[in-house]
Amino acid sequence: MVMGERGRPSALEVCRVLALFFSLFPSVSLQCKILKCNSDFWASTSNSGPEEDFCTALRAYNSCVRRTARTCRGDLTYHSAQHGIEDLMGQHNCSKEGPTSQPRARTPLPPPPPPVLTDSQERSDGPEVCHYERSLPRNTAPPNYTHCGFFGDPHLRTFGDDFQTCRVEGAWPLIHNKYLSVQVTNTPVVPGSVATATSKLTIIFKNFQECVDQKTYHAETDELPAAFADGSKNGGDRHGANTLRVVEKVPGQHVEIQAKYIGTTIVVRQVGRYLTFAVRMPEEVVNSVEEDDDQDLYLCLHGCPVNQRINFRSVRARAAEAHGSGRSRSGGGGGGFTKQSARAKCKERLPVEDVYFQSCVFDLISSGDINFTMAAYYAFEDVKTLHSNSKRHHIFDNDSLLGGAAPRGRDLLPVLLLNLLAVVLWRECCTVHL
Repeated sequence: MVMGERGRPSALEVCRVLALFFSLFPSVSLQCKILKCNSDFWASTSNSGPEEDFCTALRAYNSCVRRTARTCRGDLTYHSAQHGIEDLMGQHNCSKEGPTSQPRARTPLPPPPPPVLTDSQERSDGPEVCHYERSLPRNTAPPNYTHCGFFGDPHLRTFGDDFQTCRVEGAWPLIHNKYLSVQVTNTPVVPGSVATATSKLTIIFKNFQECVDQKTYHAETDELPAAFADGSKNGGDRHGANTLRVVEKVPGQHVEIQAKYIGTTIVVRQVGRYLTFAVRMPEEVVNSVEEDDDQDLYLCLHGCPVNQRINFRSVRARAAEAHGSGRSRSGGGGGGFTKQSARAKCKERLPVEDVYFQSCVFDLISSGDINFTMAAYYAFEDVKTLHSNSKRHHIFDNDSLLGGAAPRGRDLLPVLLLNLLAVVLWRECCTVHL
Protein backbone atom coordinates (compact mmCIF):
# COMPACT_ATOMS: atom_id res chain seq x y z
CA MET A 1 0.00 0.00 0.00
CA VAL A 2 1.26 3.46 -0.86
CA MET A 3 0.35 5.38 2.26
CA GLY A 4 1.33 8.74 0.74
CA GLU A 5 2.37 12.02 2.33
CA ARG A 6 0.42 13.48 5.21
CA GLY A 7 -1.52 16.64 4.62
CA ARG A 8 0.75 19.68 5.07
CA PRO A 9 -0.84 22.21 7.47
CA SER A 10 -0.10 25.91 7.37
CA ALA A 11 2.12 27.50 10.01
CA LEU A 12 -0.90 28.95 11.78
CA GLU A 13 -2.67 25.56 11.82
CA VAL A 14 0.39 23.86 13.27
CA CYS A 15 0.69 26.45 16.01
CA ARG A 16 -3.01 26.12 16.79
CA VAL A 17 -2.69 22.36 17.07
CA LEU A 18 0.30 22.73 19.37
CA ALA A 19 -1.49 25.33 21.48
CA LEU A 20 -4.52 23.03 21.81
CA PHE A 21 -2.25 20.15 22.78
CA PHE A 22 -0.52 22.19 25.48
CA SER A 23 -3.86 23.31 26.88
CA LEU A 24 -4.94 19.68 27.14
CA PHE A 25 -1.72 18.60 28.84
CA PRO A 26 -0.44 21.54 30.91
CA SER A 27 1.42 19.40 33.46
CA VAL A 28 3.37 17.62 30.74
CA SER A 29 4.21 20.90 29.03
CA LEU A 30 5.52 22.47 32.22
CA GLN A 31 7.60 19.46 33.10
CA CYS A 32 9.17 19.34 29.67
CA LYS A 33 9.54 23.13 29.25
CA ILE A 34 7.95 22.82 25.81
CA LEU A 35 5.45 25.55 26.67
CA LYS A 36 8.28 28.10 26.94
CA CYS A 37 9.61 27.09 23.50
CA ASN A 38 6.13 27.43 22.03
CA SER A 39 5.47 30.89 23.52
CA ASP A 40 8.87 32.16 22.35
CA PHE A 41 8.12 31.00 18.81
CA TRP A 42 4.74 32.76 18.92
CA ALA A 43 6.46 35.92 20.14
CA SER A 44 9.01 35.95 17.34
CA THR A 45 6.47 35.29 14.55
CA SER A 46 3.56 37.47 15.70
CA ASN A 47 4.25 40.09 13.04
CA SER A 48 4.50 39.06 9.42
CA GLY A 49 7.91 39.66 7.92
CA PRO A 50 10.40 38.36 5.36
CA GLU A 51 10.74 34.60 4.91
CA GLU A 52 14.26 34.84 6.31
CA ASP A 53 12.91 36.11 9.64
CA PHE A 54 10.47 33.23 9.85
CA CYS A 55 13.20 30.66 9.14
CA THR A 56 15.43 32.28 11.76
CA ALA A 57 12.65 32.06 14.34
CA LEU A 58 11.95 28.46 13.34
CA ARG A 59 15.59 27.50 13.86
CA ALA A 60 15.47 29.11 17.29
CA TYR A 61 12.33 27.11 18.05
CA ASN A 62 14.07 23.92 16.90
CA SER A 63 17.07 24.64 19.15
CA CYS A 64 14.78 25.25 22.11
CA VAL A 65 12.93 21.96 21.54
CA ARG A 66 16.21 20.05 21.21
CA ARG A 67 17.33 21.35 24.61
CA THR A 68 14.30 19.65 26.16
CA ALA A 69 15.15 16.24 24.69
CA ARG A 70 16.61 14.80 27.90
CA THR A 71 13.53 15.55 30.05
CA CYS A 72 10.88 15.07 27.33
CA ARG A 73 12.18 11.99 25.53
CA GLY A 74 9.21 9.74 24.71
CA ASP A 75 6.53 12.35 25.50
CA LEU A 76 3.86 12.95 22.86
CA THR A 77 4.14 16.72 23.36
CA TYR A 78 7.83 16.67 22.51
CA HIS A 79 7.25 14.52 19.41
CA SER A 80 4.38 16.74 18.24
CA ALA A 81 6.63 19.80 18.42
CA GLN A 82 9.37 17.97 16.47
CA HIS A 83 7.00 16.97 13.67
CA GLY A 84 5.49 20.47 13.49
CA ILE A 85 8.95 22.02 13.07
CA GLU A 86 9.89 19.55 10.34
CA ASP A 87 6.69 20.30 8.41
CA LEU A 88 7.18 24.07 8.67
CA MET A 89 10.81 23.89 7.56
CA GLY A 90 9.76 21.93 4.50
CA GLN A 91 6.91 24.30 3.63
CA HIS A 92 9.09 27.42 3.89
CA ASN A 93 12.28 25.86 2.45
CA CYS A 94 14.17 26.72 5.63
CA SER A 95 17.71 25.47 6.12
CA LYS A 96 18.53 23.83 9.45
CA GLU A 97 21.83 25.72 9.45
CA GLY A 98 21.87 29.46 9.98
CA PRO A 99 21.28 32.23 12.51
CA THR A 100 18.69 32.05 15.25
CA SER A 101 16.80 34.96 16.79
CA GLN A 102 15.70 36.05 20.23
CA PRO A 103 11.92 36.50 20.63
CA ARG A 104 10.48 40.00 20.62
CA ALA A 105 8.03 41.00 23.31
CA ARG A 106 4.43 41.13 22.15
CA THR A 107 0.91 41.39 23.44
CA PRO A 108 -0.56 37.90 23.69
CA LEU A 109 -2.94 37.09 20.88
CA PRO A 110 -6.48 36.01 21.75
CA PRO A 111 -7.03 32.27 21.53
CA PRO A 112 -8.22 30.97 18.16
CA PRO A 113 -11.97 30.40 17.80
CA PRO A 114 -13.14 26.87 18.54
CA PRO A 115 -13.37 24.62 15.50
CA VAL A 116 -16.74 24.11 13.88
CA LEU A 117 -17.72 20.58 14.83
CA THR A 118 -19.50 18.76 12.04
CA ASP A 119 -20.01 15.07 12.33
CA SER A 120 -22.12 13.99 9.40
CA GLN A 121 -22.62 10.26 9.68
CA GLU A 122 -24.52 10.34 6.38
CA ARG A 123 -21.35 11.18 4.46
CA SER A 124 -19.85 8.45 2.29
CA ASP A 125 -16.91 6.49 3.67
CA GLY A 126 -14.71 8.11 1.04
CA PRO A 127 -12.30 6.97 -1.68
CA GLU A 128 -10.48 3.64 -1.75
CA VAL A 129 -7.29 5.19 -0.39
CA CYS A 130 -9.20 5.62 2.87
CA HIS A 131 -9.78 1.85 3.17
CA TYR A 132 -6.61 -0.01 3.95
CA GLU A 133 -7.53 -3.38 2.46
CA ARG A 134 -9.29 -1.91 -0.61
CA SER A 135 -6.22 0.18 -1.42
CA LEU A 136 -3.88 -2.83 -1.56
CA PRO A 137 -2.79 -3.94 -5.05
CA ARG A 138 -4.81 -6.79 -6.51
CA ASN A 139 -3.50 -10.36 -6.28
CA THR A 140 -1.36 -9.51 -3.25
CA ALA A 141 -1.29 -11.56 -0.08
CA PRO A 142 -3.68 -10.40 2.65
CA PRO A 143 -2.08 -8.10 5.22
CA ASN A 144 -0.53 -9.56 8.36
CA TYR A 145 -2.31 -8.13 11.40
CA THR A 146 -0.57 -7.87 14.76
CA HIS A 147 -1.85 -7.28 18.28
CA CYS A 148 -0.69 -5.38 21.36
CA GLY A 149 -2.41 -5.36 24.75
CA PHE A 150 -1.79 -3.45 27.99
CA PHE A 151 -3.79 -4.20 31.14
CA GLY A 152 -3.66 -4.93 34.85
CA ASP A 153 -0.66 -4.17 37.03
CA PRO A 154 0.35 -3.61 34.14
CA HIS A 155 0.96 -6.55 31.83
CA LEU A 156 2.13 -6.01 28.28
CA ARG A 157 1.68 -8.22 25.22
CA THR A 158 3.85 -6.79 22.44
CA PHE A 159 3.29 -6.94 18.70
CA GLY A 160 5.79 -9.82 18.72
CA ASP A 161 3.71 -11.77 21.31
CA ASP A 162 6.21 -11.24 24.12
CA PHE A 163 4.45 -11.06 27.49
CA GLN A 164 5.89 -9.00 30.34
CA THR A 165 4.91 -7.58 33.71
CA CYS A 166 6.28 -4.07 34.25
CA ARG A 167 6.48 -1.17 36.67
CA VAL A 168 6.51 1.78 34.17
CA GLU A 169 5.15 4.38 36.58
CA GLY A 170 4.24 7.74 35.04
CA ALA A 171 3.78 8.54 31.34
CA TRP A 172 5.04 5.99 28.78
CA PRO A 173 4.52 5.72 25.00
CA LEU A 174 2.97 2.50 23.74
CA ILE A 175 2.91 3.24 19.99
CA HIS A 176 4.40 5.96 17.82
CA ASN A 177 4.53 5.85 14.02
CA LYS A 178 3.62 7.97 11.01
CA TYR A 179 -0.11 7.62 11.57
CA LEU A 180 -0.83 7.57 15.29
CA SER A 181 0.66 7.84 18.77
CA VAL A 182 -0.53 6.23 22.00
CA GLN A 183 0.62 7.16 25.49
CA VAL A 184 -0.42 5.76 28.88
CA THR A 185 0.01 7.12 32.39
CA ASN A 186 0.38 4.56 35.18
CA THR A 187 -0.08 5.18 38.91
CA PRO A 188 0.71 2.92 41.90
CA VAL A 189 -2.06 0.47 42.74
CA VAL A 190 -1.13 0.30 46.43
CA PRO A 191 1.07 2.93 48.17
CA GLY A 192 4.62 1.61 48.39
CA SER A 193 3.98 -1.22 45.92
CA VAL A 194 5.92 -1.79 42.69
CA ALA A 195 2.62 -2.61 40.95
CA THR A 196 1.06 0.16 38.85
CA ALA A 197 -2.00 0.38 36.59
CA THR A 198 -3.20 2.69 33.82
CA SER A 199 -5.20 5.73 34.94
CA LYS A 200 -4.88 7.85 31.75
CA LEU A 201 -4.69 7.13 28.02
CA THR A 202 -4.09 9.49 25.09
CA ILE A 203 -4.33 8.54 21.40
CA ILE A 204 -3.43 10.96 18.60
CA PHE A 205 -4.50 10.11 15.03
CA LYS A 206 -2.47 12.24 12.62
CA ASN A 207 -4.08 13.80 9.57
CA PHE A 208 -3.92 11.60 6.48
CA GLN A 209 -4.44 12.65 2.86
CA GLU A 210 -8.11 13.30 2.02
CA CYS A 211 -9.27 10.85 4.69
CA VAL A 212 -9.08 12.31 8.20
CA ASP A 213 -8.10 15.39 10.15
CA GLN A 214 -5.85 15.08 13.19
CA LYS A 215 -7.91 13.82 16.13
CA THR A 216 -7.10 13.25 19.81
CA TYR A 217 -8.83 10.76 22.09
CA HIS A 218 -8.24 11.13 25.83
CA ALA A 219 -9.56 8.86 28.58
CA GLU A 220 -8.91 8.62 32.30
CA THR A 221 -10.38 6.96 35.35
CA ASP A 222 -14.18 7.50 35.46
CA GLU A 223 -14.08 9.39 32.16
CA LEU A 224 -14.28 7.13 29.11
CA PRO A 225 -15.76 9.44 26.46
CA ALA A 226 -17.65 8.29 23.39
CA ALA A 227 -16.04 11.03 21.25
CA PHE A 228 -12.74 12.66 20.43
CA ALA A 229 -11.44 15.60 22.47
CA ASP A 230 -13.16 18.12 20.16
CA GLY A 231 -16.55 16.44 20.62
CA SER A 232 -16.66 14.79 17.18
CA LYS A 233 -17.13 11.07 16.62
CA ASN A 234 -15.41 10.75 13.27
CA GLY A 235 -12.40 12.04 11.33
CA GLY A 236 -13.70 15.53 10.53
CA ASP A 237 -14.85 17.14 7.30
CA ARG A 238 -12.85 15.24 4.70
CA HIS A 239 -14.33 12.79 2.20
CA GLY A 240 -13.12 9.75 4.13
CA ALA A 241 -13.98 11.06 7.60
CA ASN A 242 -16.09 8.03 8.50
CA THR A 243 -13.12 5.72 8.13
CA LEU A 244 -12.15 6.96 11.61
CA ARG A 245 -14.93 6.51 14.17
CA VAL A 246 -15.47 6.27 17.92
CA VAL A 247 -18.07 3.64 18.79
CA GLU A 248 -19.39 3.35 22.33
CA LYS A 249 -20.08 -0.31 23.17
CA VAL A 250 -20.91 0.00 26.89
CA PRO A 251 -21.31 3.55 28.29
CA GLY A 252 -18.44 4.43 30.59
CA GLN A 253 -16.90 0.94 30.28
CA HIS A 254 -16.08 -0.04 26.69
CA VAL A 255 -15.17 2.08 23.66
CA GLU A 256 -13.95 0.93 20.25
CA ILE A 257 -12.09 3.20 17.81
CA GLN A 258 -12.15 2.04 14.20
CA ALA A 259 -9.49 3.50 11.89
CA LYS A 260 -10.25 1.75 8.59
CA TYR A 261 -7.89 3.97 6.59
CA ILE A 262 -4.94 2.30 8.37
CA GLY A 263 -6.68 -1.04 9.02
CA THR A 264 -6.56 -0.50 12.78
CA THR A 265 -9.01 -1.26 15.59
CA ILE A 266 -8.44 -0.04 19.17
CA VAL A 267 -10.37 -1.20 22.23
CA VAL A 268 -10.32 0.87 25.44
CA ARG A 269 -12.05 -0.33 28.61
CA GLN A 270 -12.42 0.80 32.19
CA VAL A 271 -12.40 -2.12 34.61
CA GLY A 272 -12.64 -1.08 38.25
CA ARG A 273 -10.55 2.06 38.68
CA TYR A 274 -8.18 1.44 35.77
CA LEU A 275 -8.05 1.36 31.97
CA THR A 276 -7.09 -1.42 29.56
CA PHE A 277 -5.83 -1.03 25.99
CA ALA A 278 -5.84 -3.44 23.03
CA VAL A 279 -5.09 -2.85 19.34
CA ARG A 280 -5.18 -4.74 16.05
CA MET A 281 -2.87 -3.19 13.48
CA PRO A 282 -1.32 -4.23 10.13
CA GLU A 283 2.38 -5.03 10.33
CA GLU A 284 3.07 -2.41 7.66
CA VAL A 285 1.55 0.31 9.84
CA VAL A 286 3.38 -0.94 12.93
CA ASN A 287 6.69 -0.61 11.10
CA SER A 288 5.96 2.79 9.51
CA VAL A 289 8.45 4.54 11.78
CA GLU A 290 9.50 8.14 11.46
CA GLU A 291 13.01 8.83 10.17
CA ASP A 292 15.66 9.22 12.89
CA ASP A 293 13.14 8.09 15.49
CA ASP A 294 14.38 5.84 18.29
CA GLN A 295 11.71 3.14 18.48
CA ASP A 296 13.28 1.46 21.52
CA LEU A 297 11.11 3.60 23.78
CA TYR A 298 7.77 2.34 22.46
CA LEU A 299 6.52 -0.49 24.63
CA CYS A 300 4.31 -2.29 22.10
CA LEU A 301 7.30 -2.72 19.77
CA HIS A 302 10.16 -3.65 22.09
CA GLY A 303 8.57 -4.25 25.47
CA CYS A 304 9.37 -2.58 28.76
CA PRO A 305 12.98 -1.62 29.58
CA VAL A 306 14.75 -4.32 31.59
CA ASN A 307 15.01 -2.10 34.66
CA GLN A 308 11.22 -1.59 34.59
CA ARG A 309 10.26 -5.27 34.56
CA ILE A 310 8.87 -6.79 37.74
CA ASN A 311 10.14 -10.00 39.29
CA PHE A 312 6.93 -11.91 39.92
CA ARG A 313 8.37 -14.26 42.54
CA SER A 314 9.73 -11.48 44.77
CA VAL A 315 6.47 -9.52 44.68
CA ARG A 316 4.49 -12.65 45.46
CA ALA A 317 6.81 -13.49 48.36
CA ARG A 318 6.44 -10.00 49.88
CA ALA A 319 2.67 -10.15 49.48
CA ALA A 320 2.53 -13.55 51.16
CA GLU A 321 4.68 -12.23 54.02
CA ALA A 322 2.41 -9.21 54.49
CA HIS A 323 -0.67 -11.45 54.44
CA GLY A 324 0.87 -13.81 57.01
CA SER A 325 1.71 -10.94 59.36
CA GLY A 326 -1.84 -9.59 59.18
CA ARG A 327 -1.06 -6.45 57.13
CA SER A 328 -3.89 -6.25 54.60
CA ARG A 329 -3.08 -4.89 51.14
CA SER A 330 -6.63 -4.51 50.08
CA GLY A 331 -7.41 -2.01 47.36
CA GLY A 332 -10.66 -1.58 45.51
CA GLY A 333 -12.84 -3.82 47.61
CA GLY A 334 -10.95 -7.15 47.62
CA GLY A 335 -9.44 -8.70 50.72
CA GLY A 336 -5.84 -9.89 50.98
CA PHE A 337 -5.29 -12.90 48.67
CA THR A 338 -3.07 -15.89 49.22
CA LYS A 339 -1.74 -17.80 46.25
CA GLN A 340 -4.43 -20.44 46.69
CA SER A 341 -7.35 -18.04 47.05
CA ALA A 342 -6.12 -15.95 44.09
CA ARG A 343 -5.86 -19.05 41.88
CA ALA A 344 -9.36 -20.12 42.86
CA LYS A 345 -10.83 -16.69 42.06
CA CYS A 346 -9.03 -16.45 38.69
CA LYS A 347 -10.15 -19.97 37.72
CA GLU A 348 -13.75 -18.74 37.75
CA ARG A 349 -13.10 -16.58 34.65
CA LEU A 350 -9.88 -18.01 33.20
CA PRO A 351 -9.96 -21.82 33.27
CA VAL A 352 -6.81 -22.22 31.15
CA GLU A 353 -3.62 -21.59 33.13
CA ASP A 354 -1.88 -19.42 30.53
CA VAL A 355 -0.21 -16.03 31.04
CA TYR A 356 -3.59 -14.31 31.42
CA PHE A 357 -4.46 -16.62 34.29
CA GLN A 358 -1.00 -16.09 35.82
CA SER A 359 -1.33 -12.31 35.47
CA CYS A 360 -4.70 -12.46 37.23
CA VAL A 361 -3.13 -14.36 40.13
CA PHE A 362 -0.25 -11.89 40.26
CA ASP A 363 -2.60 -8.88 40.36
CA LEU A 364 -4.80 -10.26 43.12
CA ILE A 365 -1.80 -11.11 45.30
CA SER A 366 0.02 -7.81 44.71
CA SER A 367 -2.99 -5.48 45.03
CA GLY A 368 -5.92 -7.26 46.65
CA ASP A 369 -8.18 -5.59 44.06
CA ILE A 370 -10.69 -8.17 42.83
CA ASN A 371 -11.46 -6.03 39.74
CA PHE A 372 -8.18 -7.17 38.20
CA THR A 373 -9.79 -10.58 37.65
CA MET A 374 -12.09 -8.98 35.09
CA ALA A 375 -9.24 -6.92 33.61
CA ALA A 376 -7.37 -10.14 32.75
CA TYR A 377 -10.58 -11.76 31.50
CA TYR A 378 -11.42 -8.87 29.14
CA ALA A 379 -7.81 -8.65 27.96
CA PHE A 380 -8.05 -12.26 26.83
CA GLU A 381 -11.47 -11.65 25.24
CA ASP A 382 -9.91 -8.80 23.25
CA VAL A 383 -7.10 -11.11 22.14
CA LYS A 384 -9.67 -13.57 20.76
CA THR A 385 -11.31 -10.73 18.83
CA LEU A 386 -8.22 -8.86 17.62
CA HIS A 387 -5.40 -11.42 17.26
CA SER A 388 -5.32 -12.88 13.75
CA ASN A 389 -3.71 -16.20 14.77
CA SER A 390 -6.06 -18.31 16.89
CA LYS A 391 -3.19 -20.66 17.75
CA ARG A 392 -1.46 -17.78 19.55
CA HIS A 393 -4.39 -16.68 21.71
CA HIS A 394 -3.02 -18.61 24.68
CA ILE A 395 0.62 -18.11 25.67
CA PHE A 396 2.20 -20.63 28.00
CA ASP A 397 5.45 -19.20 29.29
CA ASN A 398 6.29 -19.64 32.94
CA ASP A 399 9.06 -17.04 32.75
CA SER A 400 7.04 -14.34 31.04
CA LEU A 401 5.97 -12.79 34.35
CA LEU A 402 9.39 -13.00 36.00
CA GLY A 403 10.57 -9.63 34.81
CA GLY A 404 12.34 -10.92 31.72
CA ALA A 405 14.96 -12.86 33.61
CA ALA A 406 16.46 -14.31 30.45
CA PRO A 407 18.22 -11.44 28.63
CA ARG A 408 17.76 -11.17 24.90
CA GLY A 409 19.08 -9.08 22.06
CA ARG A 410 20.81 -5.90 23.17
CA ASP A 411 20.37 -6.93 26.85
CA LEU A 412 22.90 -9.72 26.30
CA LEU A 413 25.76 -7.29 25.71
CA PRO A 414 26.31 -6.26 29.38
CA VAL A 415 26.18 -9.92 30.43
CA LEU A 416 28.72 -10.93 27.81
CA LEU A 417 31.03 -8.08 28.79
CA LEU A 418 30.88 -9.06 32.46
CA ASN A 419 31.66 -12.67 31.58
CA LEU A 420 34.59 -11.58 29.45
CA LEU A 421 35.92 -9.41 32.27
CA ALA A 422 35.64 -12.34 34.69
CA VAL A 423 37.66 -14.56 32.34
CA VAL A 424 40.41 -11.94 31.94
CA LEU A 425 40.68 -11.43 35.72
CA TRP A 426 40.78 -15.19 36.29
CA ARG A 427 43.63 -15.61 33.77
CA GLU A 428 45.55 -12.72 35.33
CA CYS A 429 45.13 -14.25 38.76
CA CYS A 430 46.34 -17.63 37.55
CA THR A 431 49.37 -16.04 35.84
CA VAL A 432 50.39 -14.25 39.05
CA HIS A 433 50.17 -17.45 41.09
CA LEU A 434 52.20 -19.41 38.52
